[in-house]
Amino acid sequence: MANAEHAHEAPPRSSGTLGVETRSIDWIPYTERHGRVRHQVLLWFLGNFQYFTVAVGFVGPSLGLPLGPTILAGVLGIAVGTLFMAFHASQGPVLGLPQMIQSRAQFGYRGVTAALAATLFTYVGFNVADQVLLADGLHGVFGWNRTAIAVGASLIAVVLAVYGHDWLHRVFRWLLYLSLPLVLLLTIGVLTGHAGGHASSQHFAFTWPAFAAQFSAAAAYNITYAPYVSDYSRYLPRTTSPRALIAAVFFGASGSAIWLIALGAWLAIRLGANDGLVGLRQAGDHFVPGLGAAAAALSALSLVATMGMNAYGGSLTVLTGIDSFRSFNPGRRARTVTICALAGIWYVTAASLSTGAVATVFTALTVMLYLLVPWTATNLVDFFFVRRGHYAITDLFTPTGIYGAWSWRGLTAYGAGFAAQIPFMVLPNLGGWSYTGAAARHLGGTDIAWLVGLAVTAVVYLALSRSFDRAAEQQAVLLCEGKLAAA
Repeated sequence: MANAEHAHEAPPRSSGTLGVETRSIDWIPYTERHGRVRHQVLLWFLGNFQYFTVAVGFVGPSLGLPLGPTILAGVLGIAVGTLFMAFHASQGPVLGLPQMIQSRAQFGYRGVTAALAATLFTYVGFNVADQVLLADGLHGVFGWNRTAIAVGASLIAVVLAVYGHDWLHRVFRWLLYLSLPLVLLLTIGVLTGHAGGHASSQHFAFTWPAFAAQFSAAAAYNITYAPYVSDYSRYLPRTTSPRALIAAVFFGASGSAIWLIALGAWLAIRLGANDGLVGLRQAGDHFVPGLGAAAAALSALSLVATMGMNAYGGSLTVLTGIDSFRSFNPGRRARTVTICALAGIWYVTAASLSTGAVATVFTALTVMLYLLVPWTATNLVDFFFVRRGHYAITDLFTPTGIYGAWSWRGLTAYGAGFAAQIPFMVLPNLGGWSYTGAAARHLGGTDIAWLVGLAVTAVVYLALSRSFDRAAEQQAVLLCEGKLAAA
């Protein structure tokens, strides 16, 4: 079992073979904390500075939404979604734990598996959508074989995930330095009218359902980072300023997302592109020969790196679930085996899909949002309003600790929040099946399910938390802090 009391006996982070991370779901000792807040800006800017983000900008136009409202919905959605993401990031330095280990405080040592299932769906769902996007996009741009693209992308993602935390940070920074000048130049071409494009002959008109769909897709895009954003801040020093970290993650993740969603909307409407990667090449090459091909290739590589990030977070989620029911050593080998298994799952799933890239993206983001909103509400309310950042970390690694095996408060709040969403849901085509709740039909098909779920979950969890024993928990927290200080 990954017991935090024995974390100091684990091999130091730097002792991994060829720089492979040795830590897994265990607590990061203070002596191994490193990194700087500014690295979070670069990591999350690049995390969204890739092809998937461009495709998010296609959602509104695919539903007939004009360029201006699409960009406005994208900006508002990203601003709202990134707030949740950034506040989760501040938990990393405080606790030194993967996000879902910390969630045992709200759901219980074994009860957290309910949230883990939703989170794992997010990781796999993202990589399924990423694989479809890469296969279609690179085939459209360079004529490459779709199967070869999918296999190659999955293999690279696996290697990055195995090498882990520090290598993911490095690769993201390198790719950002290479791709930023190219996309900046392409954007200048768009703004100056030298990247092609023309007024669309297709009819576009504002509708609330289309605006809400684009808003929700953009919000979901960064809310879905919430289950693992603190996985990449957990190595930061304990003294890291929460405000500085929240600002770094917010501006990093929102800046690139707003930029590329707007670019994607322009490519869809003014260039008439059906694929974001193909559109990048057309616009770039129209401005400067070769620019579009280079920008498309780097955007695709950045998406592959993001697949590695998803695989890394997914492995920590699986290991947390296993550790919740049986004692084992969740070290480097277990993490590697888990990453390879996840790669097989997302590869086979993506290969079996027949829907187009934009439809796959929209469907994946919608389902992820419904599943994650009750969790993010419970977790943030607990951290900032109920326990206010004070946790007995050692008790998170045992079912007999103060958090128990099953926490009825968190599970009840999650269930209530998810159930409240159902009448308001608007599920797009999912394997030939779709669903529109009764309340959503009365709203003309406008999807506000996740906003309802957010409010209901927060209120229910706050109400239920009024009865827990704060004095007993405070004693456990003080005892734990003494043990960790000696580690």
